Parts: sequence; C-alpha cells; structure tokens
Amino acid sequence: MTGLLDEHPHLGVEPVLRELHVPSSTYYRWRQAEKEPCERRRRDAELTDRIHKVHDESGGIYGSPRVHAVLKREGTRVGRKRVERLMRQAGLAGISPRRGKGFTRRDPDGELAPDLVERDFTVNMPNRLWVTDLTMITTLEGPLWLSAIRDAFSRRVVAWETSARADADL
Repeated sequence: MTGLLDEHPHLGVEPVLRELHVPSSTYYRWRQAEKEPCERRRRDAELTDRIHKVHDESGGIYGSPRVHAVLKREGTRVGRKRVERLMRQAGLAGISPRRGKGFTRRDPDGELAPDLVERDFTVNMPNRLWVTDLTMITTLEGPLWLSAIRDAFSRRVVAWETSARADADL
C-alpha cells in the first residue's frame, strides 16, 4: 500500500485508504515505523550484527546453539529462539556434524604408535609441534580423504593433501 502511494502521489492518501478500507491511523503508523523502527527492531539489528561477527569468527561453522552460547558467555541476554530466527533471516547456518557410521576404528591386532609428546600439546614457539588428522569427505564420486597438518602453536594449517584412498602415501 505504501508503495502504491509512493508511486502515485497524485491519487491522494485519504481516497486510496478509503477505497482499500484501511484506517488512516494504520497507514501513518506504518510510515512512522519506516522512519523510526521500534526498540525491538533496533535491538534485532544490533543482535544480527553481533551474530554475524560470532558466526564469521567461527569460520562459518557455528549454528544457533553455539552462537547463543557465545553470546550468553559474553553477557548478552537473548533467547535461543530469537538467535535462531535472526540467523534464519540473515541466511546464516552452521555446519552439522557428520552423522551415522563413518568413524575410525582401531585395529585390535595393530601395534600402537608411540606417544612422543605424552599428550602435551602446549608449545611456546611456532614449528615445534605439528599435528595431523585424516578426514573422509563423502562426495557423489565416492569418498575423498583429506589429510591436514597443523602447527600446534598457531593452529594454522601448514600443509594438506587429498586422495581417493586412505593409504600410507597420503
């Protein structure tokens, strides 16, 4: 309705409202809300900005439960459903963990590799300790194996490689 009156100002506000059976108070309240959004909409805009920052800081991984937890930890009082709604409206979504079978099982007859760091992954300089992991990614062409090496100090990926097979070469 506001678009109609904006495009055709020569029609006049009151005749159009009468024809559409819309009270003039409703029209002027809509116009006022366009200029000055209510406190809830202003707060939603602030929360959406904060949610974007938390989501981006997580690398786009966090969904609404984790974003809500981060906001709560930072002292922001907001409901979980409100975070869900704002994330949905902003087009933000987390990455769901892999479901079902697909985790690594240890060979009971295999020999364990020695624990050279004795489960202490703290380091005070870069390039002193690198850790690696092997991950299977399901694709339409079959499994894709990703091996990534990370620096334990900076937590940055130092090297990575993909392969169709999870073998010693990978």
